[in-house]
Amino acid sequence: MTDYKYKENLDKNIFRGYDIRGVYPLNLDEDTAYTFGLGFGSHIQRLGFKKCIVGHDNRLSSPALYRALINGILCTGCDVVGLDLCTTPMYYYACIKLGIPSGVMVTASHNPKDDNGFKFAFDEKGNCKGQEIQDFYNELKEKNFIYGVGNIEGYDIFPDYIELYKTNLHFGNRRLKVVVDPANGACSKFVRKLYELYPMDLIIINEENDGTFPNHHPDPCIEDNLTQLKNKVLEVGADIGISFDGDGDRLGVITNTGKFIPTDIYMIIIIRDIINKVSNKTFLYDVKCSKSLSDEIEKLGGTGICYRTGNSYTKAKVKEDNLPFGGELSGHVYFNDRWPGFDSGMYAGLRLLEILSNTDKSIANLLEGINTYYSEEEEKYHSDDDIKFSVVDKVKEYVISKGYDFIDIDGVRVNFSDGWALVRCSNTGPNITARFEATSMERLKEIQDEFRGIINEYNK
Repeated sequence: MTDYKYKENLDKNIFRGYDIRGVYPLNLDEDTAYTFGLGFGSHIQRLGFKKCIVGHDNRLSSPALYRALINGILCTGCDVVGLDLCTTPMYYYACIKLGIPSGVMVTASHNPKDDNGFKFAFDEKGNCKGQEIQDFYNELKEKNFIYGVGNIEGYDIFPDYIELYKTNLHFGNRRLKVVVDPANGACSKFVRKLYELYPMDLIIINEENDGTFPNHHPDPCIEDNLTQLKNKVLEVGADIGISFDGDGDRLGVITNTGKFIPTDIYMIIIIRDIINKVSNKTFLYDVKCSKSLSDEIEKLGGTGICYRTGNSYTKAKVKEDNLPFGGELSGHVYFNDRWPGFDSGMYAGLRLLEILSNTDKSIANLLEGINTYYSEEEEKYHSDDDIKFSVVDKVKEYVISKGYDFIDIDGVRVNFSDGWALVRCSNTGPNITARFEATSMERLKEIQDEFRGIINEYNK
């Protein structure tokens, strides 16, 4: 049935905190995908499931990995619903629409073009994370597979996905000029048809479906990646610019004046809009988010939950606590008020456009009154996977020795009266990440210098 074979030497380092992520074909190839499929199909059958959903993004390696993965699943006797090319949010909705919680999305999200990976869910709990992924790695090594002959059927989820949007959004009378940048990613195939459902003057750049991402890196939360979008917004006099990542589950925003809006500030606009429309006024944000956000939630009479970073964790927490809205600085946001709780960059963009279409205010007007803090982009320090956790442990020891106030739900976030510092391990690569914020640039530099020194001392 196949020319693929079991991968004897699986690279443990591709089994990460939220998903499987590697470089094609260096440590993630067709045999890896086939082996994963054997384990996945066997595992979900032991949980009582006979069918799963599989989709893929538009990276050049994705179709080959998709085929090998499906082949492995079919060899266990498990049936597959194949979505072919789609966005990750479309894959999530297929699981909901078809009532099949088990599935795999072949994608490396916002990573470089040669990367690829698998986001996967065994059951209703959602995407696997943490120890679940490490346990699955050990399961694959045991080779305790079920064998059989499964069946595959294709399914086009996009018509259903469009119908979900049609009844969900309520645009006002103001007609906006909107520039959208799908970054040549998976959204490129779908965004025009979706956004043309709504009254706007739409301009799309980087619309060609091209998994080499020829124009810029597909991460909309890094301001440098949005230079083309900024320039186009200013050139045409647009009201807003919106960008998505490679698989479509994250959002980036540019104002009419060409200013980049971080996700935590975007979240303030959303929470201001919905807080009086929802009964549960508790909102989730991750440890990287600005104190501006937690301040605003408090001012509005709501409650904030500061939670660990990671799409698999934050989305699960929003669902578990039935929160109306949550998100994280990396661009994932979860609407759970009139949307089924999963992250979608295209939907998140339209929710902002909906707000703007019902007012004559600009984004700058909508952000008036927010407390000001000073910060810079997240810092990354290369640190091998076998030492990065010990480095963060050393930072924690230092913080304890100084008697600082801190939380350690995800790395170490140190809270000062006039700022904070966060040092944590990346779950998507061999890096330590750090983020700092303060009430003044002078204080920001002091905090940065203190913790940069500690990181560099132990990261050797």
